[in-house]
Amino acid sequence: MRLFHILLLPLCLLFAQVGPGAGLLASLLHRSPEYTCAKQGGTCNFSPCPLYTQVKGYCYRGKAKCCI
Repeated sequence: MRLFHILLLPLCLLFAQVGPGAGLLASLLHRSPEYTCAKQGGTCNFSPCPLYTQVKGYCYRGKAKCCI
């Protein structure tokens, strides 16, 4: 039982951080540009955007365009 408490303590301290940027959880909540583009209904294209779409951002470290 004591071992369980010892293992549980670091987990509680990890989740008890004051701000989202203060702990290790900030990197877990970060969304990639590809995810954000798809969530907005766009697609990541290496070629120019199709007709009637606009560039709204970049994907794959700036190598592709997010077309919405």
